[in-house]
Amino acid sequence: MVITFVSNYINHHQIPFCKEMAGYGEGVEFRFVQTMPMEQKRIDMGWAVDPADYPFVSLYYEDKRACEDLILNSDVTIFGWSEGIVKELEAKRLSSGKLSFRVSERIYREGQWKMITPKGLINKYNEHIKYRNNPVYLLCAGAYVASDFNLIRSYPGKMLKWGYFPVGNIDRYSKNIGEESYSFQDEERKVGYPIRICWAGRLIDLKHPEFAVELAEKLKGHGYDFKMEIIGDGELKNDLERSINEKGIEDKVVLTGGKKPAEVLEYMKTADIFIFTSNYLEGWGAVVNEAMSCGCAVVASQEAGAVPFLIESGVNGYTYSNGDFFDFYNKVLLLFEDRDKILEFGEKAKETISELWNPRHAAVELIRFCTEFLSGKEPRPSMEGPMSAAEIIKPAGFLRTLQEKNQLE
Repeated sequence: MVITFVSNYINHHQIPFCKEMAGYGEGVEFRFVQTMPMEQKRIDMGWAVDPADYPFVSLYYEDKRACEDLILNSDVTIFGWSEGIVKELEAKRLSSGKLSFRVSERIYREGQWKMITPKGLINKYNEHIKYRNNPVYLLCAGAYVASDFNLIRSYPGKMLKWGYFPVGNIDRYSKNIGEESYSFQDEERKVGYPIRICWAGRLIDLKHPEFAVELAEKLKGHGYDFKMEIIGDGELKNDLERSINEKGIEDKVVLTGGKKPAEVLEYMKTADIFIFTSNYLEGWGAVVNEAMSCGCAVVASQEAGAVPFLIESGVNGYTYSNGDFFDFYNKVLLLFEDRDKILEFGEKAKETISELWNPRHAAVELIRFCTEFLSGKEPRPSMEGPMSAAEIIKPAGFLRTLQEKNQLE
């Protein structure tokens, strides 16, 4: 069975899953078609990956003929984000009757009312609806994706949970395909004083880093002993620095600046609580996976795509809804008042990643599903986690979106 994944470029979020696919063993040949070189802004963020390090990667812009053959003739083709570069090939493949998948985040992140535009519906018909009776499945990279696609009646009964599978708290990740890929470290955690809080991401409106600063002000005002590290760079950096100084919390909060992905993980490994404050414009939120795998107790916005898939509030973390700062603050307070919960949630979070939402499990379930289809059986969704049936979960409504600066990254 040849399985080809098509996307704009290989990156650190995709490598663990791709390596699991490539190292699966006898009967599976995995290829990754990269459609374009990585943009400079991503390279500057520390995302740079040399495709030559991974023998399963083929470059569309260097060998179109071979890549076209993979896209059209593989037993299974998975389409990610290709920037429209292989649009015609994608349409041809999806019309062919061969097993295909699409990975998608939300198509109406800025509001589901946008579906009513005639031009938009025509585009969605050509992109999605026309394939509704073909063996084309939707891999929903976010909890609210299925709701968007349900509005346009595409992929009926064929929407499955998916996401990103970054690897966080792990031993060294080998480049050698076929070796044991990773094992989660099992270091004993203790919660001391000060309690360490971590926030990580771009310092932009949709991620609400100001929530972290406001949280720190309130915690200090109530006399709690803590240290907070805000990791990232972006257009709000100067505003945050000014706010930290005005609130007199310089002794509690550190703006570290931008860090490479591996460096961010080191901060997570020493944190007790990870706070994730993005709104509904956050398609996934891979830092949630990473923080959970590092054993952090996560307090996260329910609006971001990853959160309903990964966190069961009160079991392996806390969630808050509708961009409500006071709900967010009160959930963090619960952890400060019951420090045993920090360790309990951290252990449960690590189990969630190590048992379900990890690249190995995702690869095994995807290959199982494809094998069943190709052998003539009706493929079964998984019971839970990746490749399980995606429920219809309603996202933020119109009034909620009016509260935000409605801009994507």
